[in-house]
Amino acid sequence: MRVVSGWSREALSDLASPDTIWQLLAIVIAAAAAYVISRFPRKRLMAAAEARGRIDFVLLALVAVLRMLWPACTALLLVGVTAAFEAAGMGSRSLHIAMSLLIAWIAVQIATASMRRGLVSKTIAFLLWLIAALYIVGWLGPVGAGLGSVVLHFGSAEVTLLRLLTSLALAAFALWLGWLVGNLAQSQMRSSQNLPPSVGGLLGQTLKGVALIIAFIVALNLVGVNLGALTFFSGALGVGIGFGLQSIFSNFISGVILLMEKTLKVGDFIELQGGLSGVVKQINFRSTVLTTNDNIDIIVPNEAFIKNQLINWTMMDAKRRIHVPFGVAYGTPKELVEKAGLEAAARLPWTFDDQGERKPQVWLVRFGDFRLDFELIVWLTDEAVLKPQRVMADYVWEIHSALERHEIKVPHPQRDLFLKSAEPITVRIEKGEAEGSTEK
Repeated sequence: MRVVSGWSREALSDLASPDTIWQLLAIVIAAAAAYVISRFPRKRLMAAAEARGRIDFVLLALVAVLRMLWPACTALLLVGVTAAFEAAGMGSRSLHIAMSLLIAWIAVQIATASMRRGLVSKTIAFLLWLIAALYIVGWLGPVGAGLGSVVLHFGSAEVTLLRLLTSLALAAFALWLGWLVGNLAQSQMRSSQNLPPSVGGLLGQTLKGVALIIAFIVALNLVGVNLGALTFFSGALGVGIGFGLQSIFSNFISGVILLMEKTLKVGDFIELQGGLSGVVKQINFRSTVLTTNDNIDIIVPNEAFIKNQLINWTMMDAKRRIHVPFGVAYGTPKELVEKAGLEAAARLPWTFDDQGERKPQVWLVRFGDFRLDFELIVWLTDEAVLKPQRVMADYVWEIHSALERHEIKVPHPQRDLFLKSAEPITVRIEKGEAEGSTEK
């Protein structure tokens, strides 16, 4: 308390000094000018970060630069202001402290650049900057001595508050470092040109998991937990988790099998037994992410691809053939129907025509009850395979337009009704209340 009282008196004495007032005013002006200056490069950096499209080291560096742009500009301006104050023979202690605090804040922003913006990252950044600030103003020693004088009792063990906080901070740093190394390894594996995207993604997740496990073990050692005492407990916990996580383990093994057999990879257009279809975006430990043509992300357990039937439309050859059914009235020339169907196929960019075995064709497939049933047989381009519903709708539209151009009628269902009766049939026609009714 005496130390804190002395700090308070010293701070009030400094604030009453004219030199300190001028220095604080210079700091405010420098911060405002730096904010205006930093707006111009900030827009370009944000555009460059958005253009990356993936999380990698370059993106993390751009985010770090964006966070420290304003403090860095302020620190540079304060360098010139400090030199001007010293040249004029005025005090510059507050300016030096402000510059040191800004440099410490920049260092903290660089250190926490890889963390997601949230309460945890903000708390860690504030604690790191607080430690640096105490060191800059010369208060770190007295605060450390005060924390070291506080003794906590855990059973028969005695631990000072300073040692406890230091151990927790080192453990948190070890976990953060493991998480950072795991993310960087995962990013590099996914973006590797020598590995398929699915294999690189799974291998990256494996390396990230290993890095986190090592970091967790190191964190326990730093806190002072005896890992040997946890052997029995971890064994019992492992047995319990083994029974409870059978489904997760099954999904993991299913994902490994899919990658080894190469029956599924990122970018394939697949269709499941239940009718679900989409493009494979990610293959993870437990599940696979499918994106439908409606831009809906669906998480499918890997086990579903092993136990159920799976249609991979782009596994070997992306070229696929579809049958577009339509019908015309009896009596319509077949050659005219064929001409209309081929015109419809030629008008769409989805049609693949190699002028050989894979050229469009029109088949007469059956004699219907009231019409002739035809099918337009079309081979699709690689792009068309990824959107079957839209492609089918386009072909139906064009076929109907072609039939209208050639004045080919599409018949409606009709039935002939014959009544056989020896007795006369009475028909009653209602004409309204005013006119009454008549019988015939």
